[in-house]
Amino acid sequence: MAGLSSTWQPSLPGLCPVTDAIALLAVADSKQRGAIYTRREVVEFILDLAGYTSDRPLYSYRLLEPSFGGGDFLQIVIERLLESCQQNDSCCDLSLALTQCIRGVELHQLSFESTRCKVIIWLKETGMMADKAEDLADAWLVHGDFLLTELPGSFDFVVGNPPYVRQEMIPDALIAEYRARYNTMFDRADIYIPFIERSLTLLTDSGTLGFICADRWMKNRYGGPLRQMVSEGFHLKAYVDMTNTMAFHGNVITYPAITIITKGKSGKTRIAYRPHIDKTVLDSLARQLRDKLPPLPGSPVKDVADVAVGSQPWILESLDQLMLVRRLERDFPTLEEAGCKVGIGVATGADKAFIGLFNELDVEDNRKLPLVMTRDIDSGKVKWRGLGIVNPFADSGCLVDLNDYPRLRKFLEQRRVQIAKRHIAQKMPANWYRTIDRIYPALANRPKLLIPDIKGKAHIVYENGHLYPHHNLYFVVSDEWDLRALGAVLRSGIAELFVSIYGTKMRGGYLRFQAQYLRRIRLPRWQDILTAHKAELIEAAACNDADACNEAVAKLYGFSQEERIAISDNSK
Repeated sequence: MAGLSSTWQPSLPGLCPVTDAIALLAVADSKQRGAIYTRREVVEFILDLAGYTSDRPLYSYRLLEPSFGGGDFLQIVIERLLESCQQNDSCCDLSLALTQCIRGVELHQLSFESTRCKVIIWLKETGMMADKAEDLADAWLVHGDFLLTELPGSFDFVVGNPPYVRQEMIPDALIAEYRARYNTMFDRADIYIPFIERSLTLLTDSGTLGFICADRWMKNRYGGPLRQMVSEGFHLKAYVDMTNTMAFHGNVITYPAITIITKGKSGKTRIAYRPHIDKTVLDSLARQLRDKLPPLPGSPVKDVADVAVGSQPWILESLDQLMLVRRLERDFPTLEEAGCKVGIGVATGADKAFIGLFNELDVEDNRKLPLVMTRDIDSGKVKWRGLGIVNPFADSGCLVDLNDYPRLRKFLEQRRVQIAKRHIAQKMPANWYRTIDRIYPALANRPKLLIPDIKGKAHIVYENGHLYPHHNLYFVVSDEWDLRALGAVLRSGIAELFVSIYGTKMRGGYLRFQAQYLRRIRLPRWQDILTAHKAELIEAAACNDADACNEAVAKLYGFSQEERIAISDNSK
């Protein structure tokens, strides 16, 4: 395929389908290939932030766009390059002088051909002869897969809007090839992750990357290796949250952000949030983001230190809330260090086989447990719908011998086809009847706080020790803390504060209250709390008085007035 080296071979022997997979993507529709086009005002903003401005000798630099699509970036890049050249008398034969200044890569066949024609037209409109315009377009544009295409040399600027494509949309052979080449292709990483990795490796020692893309990788699990890479050799110079702005042509459901990353030692990151998409506004904001002086009071721009630290999530939200989180992390132990344990309910892999109405599960009495699910706590209190789960585990943690439980054996054998086709059953055929997660019957008898995985606000429900949690519920138990009092603390805004800071938002603004984020919550040790404060917290929780709970929690943590304001949005 054009754009691939004639000597190119797959890294993994035997994967002949790689070139076939590339050919399929070359004719895919816009949704399949993650094509999202950027508004002109935003392109100019990104180029300004990156420093690709016509008052500089752009003819002395090299710029790369890894996925040029319809030419949204290329058009303005070419305009600025030619304007810069016109200001310098030494640039006489543009078709020769500028051949190394731009490289644009595009896999999609029709997009490549269409944009190539546009580039030729743009060049001819400047007075360039048709044959020279074609030669220059052919020197600039490469048809191929950016992640596999050979690109000699390095670049002073890499800019663009990399494709947003989930792994399941890409043929397995091609994913395997990407994984062999890119260390950041980790877990369920979307394709823009290796795009960023390769772009960074192509920068010159003083080079700058300017991308607009989804911000998922800045916090979630699959972005860890890329965050590590940035922290070890690059500087996150600027970040602009573009959520809910009209940054693109058409509606985009992702949470986009602009990142400006330079090669070299890390330093402070200059941050702005959700600007109005207007040329005047963006021009002014770009100047403030690039200003070497500290931001003035009231400026929409803020400076934040130590954003990129190893593979840790990048904290880029409200600075007031960030300062509060940092203070709590300094002064208090984590939730689990304070004597609480976070866990998740049981996953079966075949709920219809293992779960049913408790009284109708025809197994021995000690082989079933009452089950609590998200719907049981929607009201804020436990309203059990009568479901139960079959338990194939002995208290020792081993699977029970089915010969000792004839009713259980009959029950499972009747559902064997459904149960045995699960991956875990095929992996361990002798243990075909186990649930994915081990079941600990004693957990059902422990009072616990139940927290649904996906919610817009923290939904913390006390369960007094009768039900076993399903896998879409996280739970907190403690031998030290009064759980009703702990529930009041978490509902006050503390849980949402930490989850919103460290987690990624889903469509509709929902948060994921997962164990990895809940464990980051900071909490005083129960024995360290004054008796009067304990009593106040317990009474407020018993009365379900939100205002009283918030006041008690504020005293518990010693919130200042500014901190009360910072957390107030999370307690409403």
